[in-house]
Amino acid sequence: MRSHPAATPGTSRAGTARPECENGVENAAPAAYGAGMTHTPHGADEAAEHHADAPTGAGSDPAQESESYTHGHHESVLRSHRWRTAENSAGFLLPHLRPGMSLLDVGCGPATVTVDLADRVGDGRVVGVDASEAVLDSARELAAQRGTANISFQHANAYELPFADGTFDVVYAHQLLQHLSDPIGALREMRRVTKPGGLVAVRDADYAAMTWYPESPGLTEWNTLYHEVTHAYGYEADAGRRLFSWVQDAGFPLDGIEPSASTWCYATPADRTWWGGLWAERCVASNFAVQAKESALADDVALEQLAQDWLRWAEEPAGWFAVLNGEVLARA
Repeated sequence: MRSHPAATPGTSRAGTARPECENGVENAAPAAYGAGMTHTPHGADEAAEHHADAPTGAGSDPAQESESYTHGHHESVLRSHRWRTAENSAGFLLPHLRPGMSLLDVGCGPATVTVDLADRVGDGRVVGVDASEAVLDSARELAAQRGTANISFQHANAYELPFADGTFDVVYAHQLLQHLSDPIGALREMRRVTKPGGLVAVRDADYAAMTWYPESPGLTEWNTLYHEVTHAYGYEADAGRRLFSWVQDAGFPLDGIEPSASTWCYATPADRTWWGGLWAERCVASNFAVQAKESALADDVALEQLAQDWLRWAEEPAGWFAVLNGEVLARA
């Protein structure tokens, strides 16, 4: 377990014990991290081979209603999700949308992107599905506030979508596959509900491809820990680079697959404050913190240190952070 401050030569703040545990429950956020962090700037946050060491109930049964979402639905997570729009999170898909299309958003979250997509298809229809009823309530509220009439929401999981074969022209999933123990199975299910010749569009971050300046041993430690936690639960932190392979394994014809990539960048003072503050909160108050502790990979003191490392990076005048997102369009 990572503990602070002692570290032996050649190790990080501590070793890496493998877990045997159940899923965690979110903690409450300390006020110190939530206060004053409401800016939503140019950026946002962030699959998986099933791992034999996955804790019981955390990705060990792909048919279960909801897997153990690494980030959870803490306010620090939802703030970044609400920042997302069709323009900053679905740009690779937008040129292919037409009025009258039917579209499914799998893992729609609070639906800021979903509602934008509904505007793009005009008199078509959009359905958003998510495994969290609480998040779907927020999605419905947003659609009502925006006056979006061609949209509906359902509780569902990605492995058993409640729709007939060939229902949708487009199926979209953003930052979802990295959090699933069987991403290929989910892609097969997305393909099933897509009309012949229709599009499946997926986009996921790649944590190993994240880069920042100036160098920060603390952020390097955080990135290593994040990989260890997702690996312990059977998920894939580096989903972005694997999407092209996964859609092929899911049975999509190679000549109908279009891979691409895009980035989010945080460099202005406002962006750094927002991004660094989000991750400072997540290190101590989100489901990531719960899983790190239950997996015996970090303790409260070590996680607090990582939170402080994020806040120090955010204060760097020359601070810069980039997130690489892999993208794939695949014809069903």
